[in-house]
Amino acid sequence: MARPKPSTFDKTKTVAENRRARFDYAIEDKFEAGLALQGTEVKALRAGEATIAESYAEVKDGEVWLINANIPEYSHGNRQNHEPRRPRKLLLHTREINRLLGAVERKGMTLIPMSIYFNKTGRAKVELALAKGKQAHDKRQSIKERDWKRDKARLMREKG
Repeated sequence: MARPKPSTFDKTKTVAENRRARFDYAIEDKFEAGLALQGTEVKALRAGEATIAESYAEVKDGEVWLINANIPEYSHGNRQNHEPRRPRKLLLHTREINRLLGAVERKGMTLIPMSIYFNKTGRAKVELALAKGKQAHDKRQSIKERDWKRDKARLMREKG
């Protein structure tokens, strides 16, 4: 019997975060995926150097790949340093991959990496979100809600 998944992930050190994703996409579901890395990529991540702002994930041949994520070359690496923007394999269970594939094909959803982090055992993980793109009017509504929350908090502080 599989052990139950925690509702939140054990994030001890967040390396990269995709903050724009919450504005551009409506997040439906989140998954935790392992990240298959080569030699110096782990050292570059531990140094806190990564960018996932314009990256996405796609399902190809029954495997999930992280595309366009930038992990720059390790500064103290040698000639066997890694390529910064290479596609990286994400490690998920087959059942999760099939679920993601169905949502992407049938519902027209997108796989967006929300963050790259190290869990409490020291493994590099990706928080992957199943999301649907927002239209321009949805984004305007998000801006209105954010502004109203900010104004409401300011009024509450002033009035006491």
